[in-house]
Amino acid sequence: MTNERTNENGLTVLIVGAGPTGLTLACELARSGVSFCLIEAATGPQPGSRGKGIQPRTLEVFDDLGIVDRVIANGRMGMPIRSTAPDGKVTLGGTETLGDRPDVPYPASLVTPEWRVEESLRLRLTELGGAVEFGTALVNFEQSDESVSAKVINGGKTETIEARWLVGCDGGHSLVRRLTRIAFEGETRDEIRMIVADVEVDGLDRDAWHTWSHAEGMVSLCPLPSTNVFQYQAGIGPEQDRELSLANMQTILEQRSGRTDIRLYGPEWTSLWRLNVRIVDRYREGRVFLAGDAAHIHSPAGGQGMNTGIQDAHNLGWKLAAVTKGASPTLLDSYESERRPVAVGVLALSNARLKQAIDQKDITIRRDATTMQLGISYRGSVLARDDRDETATLRAGDRAPDATRLTTVKGERRLFELTRGGRFTLLNFDATAPIEASPTEIRTLHVVGQPTGPDDITDSEGYLANAYCATDRTLVLIRPDGYVALISDAGDVSAVSGYLAAIDRERISSM
Repeated sequence: MTNERTNENGLTVLIVGAGPTGLTLACELARSGVSFCLIEAATGPQPGSRGKGIQPRTLEVFDDLGIVDRVIANGRMGMPIRSTAPDGKVTLGGTETLGDRPDVPYPASLVTPEWRVEESLRLRLTELGGAVEFGTALVNFEQSDESVSAKVINGGKTETIEARWLVGCDGGHSLVRRLTRIAFEGETRDEIRMIVADVEVDGLDRDAWHTWSHAEGMVSLCPLPSTNVFQYQAGIGPEQDRELSLANMQTILEQRSGRTDIRLYGPEWTSLWRLNVRIVDRYREGRVFLAGDAAHIHSPAGGQGMNTGIQDAHNLGWKLAAVTKGASPTLLDSYESERRPVAVGVLALSNARLKQAIDQKDITIRRDATTMQLGISYRGSVLARDDRDETATLRAGDRAPDATRLTTVKGERRLFELTRGGRFTLLNFDATAPIEASPTEIRTLHVVGQPTGPDDITDSEGYLANAYCATDRTLVLIRPDGYVALISDAGDVSAVSGYLAAIDRERISSM
């Protein structure tokens, strides 16, 4: 027997998969008041550390969602990586940061187990009135010009869920992707394998991520903050033992580290990873979208995968919410055009880092700007407009920088505190410029000499003007996902109203 799930206003989005990507999308929709259903085939939260690196740009996403303090509390920023060569020489790295900068609130990567990230996102989702429907598996779906009809199974009962859109966040083996017959282009390399496990360890400090290089491959033990375990990683060649037993992991550790004083216990979770490098040829089929590992998978080198999926959701979420509230449906076309090039770049970076790791028989110990994802830009996007020339440091499409020491009537604030909430923000450096009202939810921040109203800010140290290269006529429109939509150094108010009008009711391609 099949039951049909409906509600008075109709369901807006069905999200398949409750990993970091699906949870981020659900939080985005929940805070925007958009109805959704988040289903997960597993009967409960997934175990294991899995991805453990959170990049600074993703921390900014978490700041916007209101969970960054929880995530940081369960992690460690700038964890040192102690690499030991076969001759015993020790190299220390991984502590590189961007320093104390007013435009970058989180200057280093964070190490924390993936299940902790999911835990924080689920808690936030609960606070926003949402929940994960565990034990609910997608079976099939059909779509029309108006909606998607999905069949799911929960507890042996079949149910039909109707929604305006469906988003597949269901990982590398995505059923959503297979059902849409979207090509997953790339390669699988069975000869490149790695044992990954969460183990308890005696005889090793938790002050650093320990790695050892060896002719047979690397082995590493990374202490996982807020837990009593380490993540174990060991590269396994075609002729080597791939058994996921404690005895095999202990043997590999002793052979490659040359130490017999380190003892492993457990393990709590194990996995045999193999290299898959793939990306979909398109992110959308009608009313069905793909995000995260369902759209792109690659090596863990460089710590990019989970972060890229979370940012997929951050990009798609505000656009779905805007269209639900009456924006042009063509806004959704920009999801693929903006995010697929990012994934292509991430695959190239991960491949380069992996090749380096294979050649060195060790992990890359240096973290730099290429892995932090602060340089991701949508320049050239249909959603990016400005009157600056190509030599400008900041252009439309770039990440909107933070700024500290802003004075408001409620005290000192930083810009990111004022732009939270999933809406457009206009920075008006010309206090005399008249800004027309717009149906699009927008907050205008007036840069003034002395704040007198709730939307006035004083750039006390000049950090805001410096970050945005602003004059006293500049207008900067910031998107809900923290990227610059529009810059007008000429103070063209009509450019701002025209941009918002295009999103509200016109074809985005005509902007």
